[in-house]
Amino acid sequence: MEQKDSSAAQNVLDRVEVELRQLPASQSKDELQLRWIEQKQSLDPQSIGQSELDLLSSIASQNSNHRTQSYALGTIGRIYQEKGDRLEAIKYNQQALTLARENEAYDLSYRWQWQLGKLLRDSNYEEAVAYYKNAVVNLDRVRSDLIAFNADTQFSFKSSIEPVYREMVSLILKQPTQENLTLARNTIESLQMAELENYFRSACLRAEPKQIDTISSTTATIYPIVLEKELAVITSIGKDLVYQSYPIEEGEVAQTVADFILEFNPARSRRRREALGTQIYEWLIAPNEDKFTKQKIDTLVFVLDNDLRNLPIAAINAGDKYLIERYKIALTPGLQLLPSRPIAKDKLEAVVGGLSEARQGFAPLPGVKQEVEEIASTINTNLLLNSEFTNQELKTALAKTKKAPILHLATHGQFSSNPEETFVVTWEDKLNVTEMESLLKVREETPKLVPIELLMLSACKTATGDAKAALGLAGVAIKSGARSTIATLWSVNDESTSMLVNEMYQQLKNTASKGEVLRQAQLKLIKSEAYSHPYYWSPFVLVGNWN
Repeated sequence: MEQKDSSAAQNVLDRVEVELRQLPASQSKDELQLRWIEQKQSLDPQSIGQSELDLLSSIASQNSNHRTQSYALGTIGRIYQEKGDRLEAIKYNQQALTLARENEAYDLSYRWQWQLGKLLRDSNYEEAVAYYKNAVVNLDRVRSDLIAFNADTQFSFKSSIEPVYREMVSLILKQPTQENLTLARNTIESLQMAELENYFRSACLRAEPKQIDTISSTTATIYPIVLEKELAVITSIGKDLVYQSYPIEEGEVAQTVADFILEFNPARSRRRREALGTQIYEWLIAPNEDKFTKQKIDTLVFVLDNDLRNLPIAAINAGDKYLIERYKIALTPGLQLLPSRPIAKDKLEAVVGGLSEARQGFAPLPGVKQEVEEIASTINTNLLLNSEFTNQELKTALAKTKKAPILHLATHGQFSSNPEETFVVTWEDKLNVTEMESLLKVREETPKLVPIELLMLSACKTATGDAKAALGLAGVAIKSGARSTIATLWSVNDESTSMLVNEMYQQLKNTASKGEVLRQAQLKLIKSEAYSHPYYWSPFVLVGNWN
């Protein structure tokens, strides 16, 4: 199939070449020729010969548009880079960068800085790092515009943004000083936010965020970074950053995670699941356990990367216990969290929507009725069940229930790498992530309304087989404006979910910590006879502020 696609693409490029020759000289023709050569090189670098270099040199010398000149020179640099002529590649990239800087063309500057960083990384570490740093700075300036508007540049996040961040991290971790570890951590956070912006085609954070490091001295933050040939793990403990590195290829990490998740089917082998869970524990946790004990760490916050985002992290093995039995656990897309207020134990109130009947092709969820009625019997609740659970009624309830810090939706839903396929099901419709943002934004911006501290999605799941589906979960958590979101990685048993949710609301009467609330509810299932298997309790994850 790939060979067939490649042949078809080559045929298109051949036809374009013929048509370009027939066009009169113009600025538009030069730009089209640049795109044509770029596409030809991407398809087959060996197909670029002297005629293409001559054409690029002509454009660079004769076109009066400095941006076009820069593009042509940078493309020549990339061709020489592919041919292994490092000195010529450096010369042309530097010329391209000079023109881009003079014209404040940041979207071109980052490309040539990126190429120069790659060219120098094996010969001049400091200069290569400087180029990568500047590339990331310029990319952060323009990536939102690139993502949203520049389809004409054949822009690809996977090939044109993500590698810049990962290559920079890989380079700076060759010298893992505290300064470089901080830089690596911040760079990966920038990548996480870039991925979310790419997901939504817009900026994500609306409120003034709060740094993780300022929240609690008993919290450790773990940043596993998946690089091409390495799994790097940076752990923040107190004021120190600790670094471990494992020579594991990206594909092996992805396969380990996929194999681990597969073993959560109750019919599968416990021994195999525990062996894989122990392996992940050895990568992420084991080297620093003594430091956790010394620092009295009680909460682990994970900034998970790539396929690791799909991990039911609470169920990795920590010796003879699950990780959740030792620590509170939270996930976050980056260093910054929305500031959280404690949920007042004596004024618990929630807006609750539930769908227990079959609707819109989705199967019934008979346990939902019991789940939401138990919530209503535990705390003051504005309950919308089945036909009452419509988009409009939910909007009205959120506007009327002024002091409710909790929104609980017990219904079918899905997190996907496609925002259009990330939704919750209401009686007659679907509520997608953008619509949810609009609903909750009113709570954030209206002085008389309490912002949503906890968004609970108790029957949603990540899309099966979708490697980037966890972006949907992170996207809902960030985009909704809720301080904390609890959701599930896969669809789970109605009865066990009802039991866990009921315990959560009982716990909310005793503690303001959302991380501890979820942990105690999971521990109750672990201790139960019917639902101790991690299939039932481990898919529940807390994203965002755990306090």
